[in-house]
Amino acid sequence: MKKEFYNVIIEYVGITIGCAMVAFSLNFFLEPHTIAPGGVTGLAIVIQKTIGIPIDLTNLIINIPLFILGLVVLGRTFGAKTAYATVMLSAFIRLFIILYSNLIITNDLLLSSIYGGVIMGVGLGIVFRSGGTTGGTDLAGAILNKFFPSISTAKLMMILDLMVVATAGIVEKNIETSLYSVIALYIAVKLIDFVVEGLNYAKAVYVISDSSEEIGHKIMEDIGRGVTALKARGFYTGNDKEVLLCVVNRTQVAKLKKIAYEIDKRAFIMVTTIHEVLGEGFKDINKK
Repeated sequence: MKKEFYNVIIEYVGITIGCAMVAFSLNFFLEPHTIAPGGVTGLAIVIQKTIGIPIDLTNLIINIPLFILGLVVLGRTFGAKTAYATVMLSAFIRLFIILYSNLIITNDLLLSSIYGGVIMGVGLGIVFRSGGTTGGTDLAGAILNKFFPSISTAKLMMILDLMVVATAGIVEKNIETSLYSVIALYIAVKLIDFVVEGLNYAKAVYVISDSSEEIGHKIMEDIGRGVTALKARGFYTGNDKEVLLCVVNRTQVAKLKKIAYEIDKRAFIMVTTIHEVLGEGFKDINKK
């Protein structure tokens, strides 16, 4: 019970930090130059520039119907976190306006789009990883992800956000602003995926060799990683073979390749990147 309460507190702290980062990117990098990287906040930037409605107020007004839909589709727990995140984002936006209304960190549009996208992406990634959204297209993306699970929330967000960016460009009648907005959007989406999928990248190594038995035992002895033997057949030769699969940290890849080539110089090795590994020897599956 105490552990569950502790986890909930950590999640809400994460949402708070993430919202503060998103608000920081909006107030000090994106909004001053009308860079609208999609979403409700991007649309709110354009609305403020055209008719003067504050970003924090627009953020709340548009997110109300989305929040109601989120309660129906995603459940009460998700809805509670989203409501908290939406309110906190608007609160941080207003707080930064009150405290630092005239602060502009840089007048360079490219730097603003890059750093605005980075800070926003990391912030939204922390919010997502903590189980919430800040409303807008990220909430819409999370809802759509329930119906299209094969497409990540970040990718669905990008589709919706590109529509918003295009609309913002038409309203602003400034193609350069739209182009800088796309840069910020692309960076944000990549950073969201990076944070949500895990920071501890690992490598999956496949080894095909006639000496698979010896290589497998040597890997387990010298590196201390488990090895799985997959049954396979050479299509050209028709011979049955074993394909060794081993998941290792990035620092262990070179050692594994050295072991394989010392035993069999004709070994065929494939290395691929894994974004997140759960289980024995890696991240505890209960802490996902």
